[in-house]
Amino acid sequence: MTEEDVANRRAAAQHTLAEHLRLTAAGRVDEWAELFAPDAVLEFPYAPDGVPRRVTGRDALVAHMRNFPETFDVEFVDLVFHETADPSLVIAEFRSTGTALPTGKPYEQTCISVVRTDADARITHYLDYWNPLVAIEALTPHDVPSDADLGVTFGG
Repeated sequence: MTEEDVANRRAAAQHTLAEHLRLTAAGRVDEWAELFAPDAVLEFPYAPDGVPRRVTGRDALVAHMRNFPETFDVEFVDLVFHETADPSLVIAEFRSTGTALPTGKPYEQTCISVVRTDADARITHYLDYWNPLVAIEALTPHDVPSDADLGVTFGG
C-alpha cells in the first residue's frame, strides 16, 4: 500500500466514525446501520446488567439502537483521533453532552472507541468504552432515593 493509499484508508475510516457519531446524535438509526458491515460486531465491555455486551449483525444493531433517539438527546463533541499503525483501525476519544429524555437529567459521557473498518470503510468491529454509571444516573428518576448501601469504598 502506498503512503497515499494508507492516508486515504485512514481518512475514510475516521470519516466513518465521525458519521457514526453524527447519525447517532441525529437519531437516524437505519442510516447509521449502513455504516456497518452486514456481520459487524458492536461490543460494550462495561455494559451493565440488562444491556448486551455484544451485538452482532445489522438487524441486531438496528434493534439495539432503535430506542436511542427516544432515550437520549445528545451531541458528540471534542472528537480526537489517535493515529494507529493500521489505517483501518480508528481509536477515538469524544464526549457526549445532552439529556436523558425520560428524566430530563443531563447526560454527560466520556467515551473511547476502538473501531475496525473493512476496505470499503464499513465498520466490522466497534469496541465502545463508556461509563454505564453515568447512563444509569441520567436515566434514574429524580424521585428514586439513592441507597448508601449500594456505594463502593475505594482505598482504606
